[in-house]
Amino acid sequence: MDGPGPLGDFLQARRARLRPEDVGLRDFGSRRRVAGLRREELAQLAGVSVSYYARLEQGMSRGASAEVLDAIARALRLDDHERGHLDRLAGAARRTPRARRPRPEKLHDETRDLLSTVDAPALVLGRRSDVLAWNALGHALLGGHLDFHAPGDPALRPNMSRMLFLDPHCRDLYVDWKRKIRAVVGNLRIAVGKYPEDPLLAELIGELTMKSPEFVALWGDHRVRPCDAESYELRHPVVGSVTVTQQTLSIARSPDQLLIVCTTPAGSSDEQALALLRQAARMS
Repeated sequence: MDGPGPLGDFLQARRARLRPEDVGLRDFGSRRRVAGLRREELAQLAGVSVSYYARLEQGMSRGASAEVLDAIARALRLDDHERGHLDRLAGAARRTPRARRPRPEKLHDETRDLLSTVDAPALVLGRRSDVLAWNALGHALLGGHLDFHAPGDPALRPNMSRMLFLDPHCRDLYVDWKRKIRAVVGNLRIAVGKYPEDPLLAELIGELTMKSPEFVALWGDHRVRPCDAESYELRHPVVGSVTVTQQTLSIARSPDQLLIVCTTPAGSSDEQALALLRQAARMS
């Protein structure tokens, strides 16, 4: 194996986040050559041998039991999202990788019908954050500088993660762009844990690593955080400042896909701004 792999990388990053005093260990002031806890300290907290834990971090052991993972999760003080990510990484490490090119994701007719009924900016994202479809208002709000029909062609589909890191329009659109990209990276971490053998997802991570130093810094932190609902202030080129809550909804017909809906409080100036944007989109 080349390197520790995703499981080892995650364990190392979470271990580096903890200090001895965080977990009730005494630090006698000796010079520490590693950030955070040493391997032997984490192994002690988890109740496993140092050699076993070292092999797990180095990618040399694939058979960690649920009990061992529970103990390590408690020692690392993982939250529920991180604990789920650990389980997915451990499960992927047990499997033999299969080299196959995934088929382009398809939008079911039922999902397209659902999207057409949403009277708010909305779009459907695939497992790699590809835009599979958007309604007219979703396009006008988040991607008006792009071809509305681009999501229909797998070769031309916009990718929301790529747009947010590499497209100057999207960078300018979000007032708090850094908070938005942190959320994007948290979601990508979850996707990599769910689909570790997806070569197109690996290509996306590789491209962002090569082209965006901001992505490199955030990716190396290994934080896992789904973004279910979050409010963002947008600096829109047509209607000016508008704050929307981006809500992520699962699609029962297509479990690998997500419906993103942007909402505003009823009667608010933000709702009025979206009404103006709707009029402008109809006239264009």
